[in-house]
Amino acid sequence: MKTALVLETNNLRRGGDVTKSLERLLQHLAPQLANVAELVVTHDGDAERARLERAAERSVRFVELPPATGYYQAKNLGFDATTADVVAFGDADCWPDRHWLDRLLRPFAADPSVSVVAGRTTYRDDVLGRAATAIDFMYFASPLGAECTRNFYANNVAFRRDTFARFRYLADPKIYRGHCQRLGMRLAAAGVPVHYEPAAHTVHRFPDTTGELLRLRLLRGADTVQMTRHFSEAFLPPNLTWLGRLGPISPLGVLATRFGFSARTLGARHPASLGVVAAITAADAVGALAGAFGVGFGVVDGGLRDGALRYHGNRDQLQ
Repeated sequence: MKTALVLETNNLRRGGDVTKSLERLLQHLAPQLANVAELVVTHDGDAERARLERAAERSVRFVELPPATGYYQAKNLGFDATTADVVAFGDADCWPDRHWLDRLLRPFAADPSVSVVAGRTTYRDDVLGRAATAIDFMYFASPLGAECTRNFYANNVAFRRDTFARFRYLADPKIYRGHCQRLGMRLAAAGVPVHYEPAAHTVHRFPDTTGELLRLRLLRGADTVQMTRHFSEAFLPPNLTWLGRLGPISPLGVLATRFGFSARTLGARHPASLGVVAAITAADAVGALAGAFGVGFGVVDGGLRDGALRYHGNRDQLQ
């Protein structure tokens, strides 16, 4: 089985040293890449090709992106640069554990019927990280299989080639980070199970500054406005889909439901994180209300008009 790994660098496109940040990740990943036939990096340019290939200890195929390319379109273009039977996707602002790629790809070799495998993404293991994980990286059981999930995240997922070629990410100009949820719903509607492999773990960084972290929450909240219609169509009976069309009430209802799930996930073991969940939900609600009244926050199909948030920090790593 020929495999490929596609790494996108969307969140390294502003501020910091892009090459240094990518080099650090490739050095960390190098021991996992021995059996990967193709390594593709979607990058603004490959001026530092030799340096980055030394870090990866192998050849790298760079896909140069136009300046306005969004996060999900970068995934599609990276996939188009591969020929492998199974293609895994990771992000340059994540820090995978030492066995991440092997565990993400193993189910494909064990079972030819497996079409999609989702790994487990979290933030760092502290009060803020646990709270944000309970909100941003939830996994729900799927009716399509005991070891399956309804949803996945584009920073930690792998597809058989024919499956991704058939579905891929659709353009959605008003959504910042909801395209993978939409793809998950489309896969479920088509009866394609998403196998969940929690041992394939990666840690997602937070943005570099508090201001950008707040902007991320506003963006996430505004996404709820756009996603509510899709949620209602996917999960509600036809006679109740009107619940997704109640102006700002509907996305606020989604946020309230999400808060309940997040609080239940954390339980009484992490009271400080529960307080942070409430604060994050409040910030998201501000973004949802603004989005409901037409504020777009500069979103352009999985990206931002002014470039991207910055994720060059080195704190959020596994030890």
